[in-house]
Amino acid sequence: MSVVKTTRLNIRKLCMDDAAFMCALLNDSEWRRFIRDQGKRTIEDAANYIKNSAMQSYQDLGFGLFLVELKTAVPVGICGFVKRDYLPDVDIGFAFLPQFRKKGYAVEAASVLLSYAQQHLGMSRVAAITQKENLASIKVLEKIGLTFEKQIVCDAGQQLQLYSINFKKLDT
Repeated sequence: MSVVKTTRLNIRKLCMDDAAFMCALLNDSEWRRFIRDQGKRTIEDAANYIKNSAMQSYQDLGFGLFLVELKTAVPVGICGFVKRDYLPDVDIGFAFLPQFRKKGYAVEAASVLLSYAQQHLGMSRVAAITQKENLASIKVLEKIGLTFEKQIVCDAGQQLQLYSINFKKLDT
């Protein structure tokens, strides 16, 4: 079930058993502030989010947002890839519950998933979007090698910062 593992983390596909965790994450104040308040307040709403977003993305694209858990199977956050209509490139994103922030988990998960994107998904470029006020996310993006490219306007009319990384071509 694992997509990738690190020394401290197991990264796997989200499943319906993760609905309670996902409900907590979707209702975290930082998620609602910096990502989007999607109005998903119940475990049933979160289960539908997993089914209609993450699981559908795995089926359609072969990737999506993945659950990040400690080796002890404690879920700490999500990290993975989203294909947005208004971006030509796949977007890497991440979110962690408050008690698991500032512990290096986002950098660890995003770094290994960038390698996964290049080596297993064949991606040559990955983008990321964030609000300019989201300094913690910007710090993670820069630590994993993404650089600021430009400001963009998303489909909801919001101004966002676009970061990106181009991978060197792998020898075949």
